[in-house]
Amino acid sequence: MSRKTIILAVFFGLFASLSLSAQDISPERKQAIDSLALEKVRDLSKYISIIGNKSTPWSEANRVIDRAEELFMAGAEMGVSSLYQSDVMYFKVRQYFERLMRLNYDRVEIEWYKIEYVSDLQRQPDGTYVGVITIFQKFKGFDAEGNLVYEDTTKKDITVYVKRKETQIGGRLIGFWDVLLGDIRVKETRK
Repeated sequence: MSRKTIILAVFFGLFASLSLSAQDISPERKQAIDSLALEKVRDLSKYISIIGNKSTPWSEANRVIDRAEELFMAGAEMGVSSLYQSDVMYFKVRQYFERLMRLNYDRVEIEWYKIEYVSDLQRQPDGTYVGVITIFQKFKGFDAEGNLVYEDTTKKDITVYVKRKETQIGGRLIGFWDVLLGDIRVKETRK
């Protein structure tokens, strides 16, 4: 190996180790990231309620779908379950929301509760941190007379990705941690 190759290898090795240690998350930063992740999940819960509400105008529902999509990683899927089917169906995020708008009920109530981390953030080889937030979803569908015709409670796991990103502000490069939601997996559905 030439001296130049050795110097380059040492330089890139030092650069890589400095980059990795600079991305470690302090306890204070982790608490802020956890709060941001939970806030994004609560935002999603609000968006789902608005989109699923039959009195929401079509144009408003589509605007909210656009906002909700921004919360997710590209390619993320959301699980849908029913007491009447044993299989869980998975849809791309936009497709899930469009199906939600077209549900065959006159009124829908969707409530998320018990939102909490079940797995702490784990660092991945690429520097991304991944965790899981569990939520419970109460779904109620009503007919034109206001009678409850369907109800279930679903436990869901939401994968959360935390990535280090950079943006330029006033000519300076500023680093920050960003939180995006991944797949939402159905764990159980019950009456």
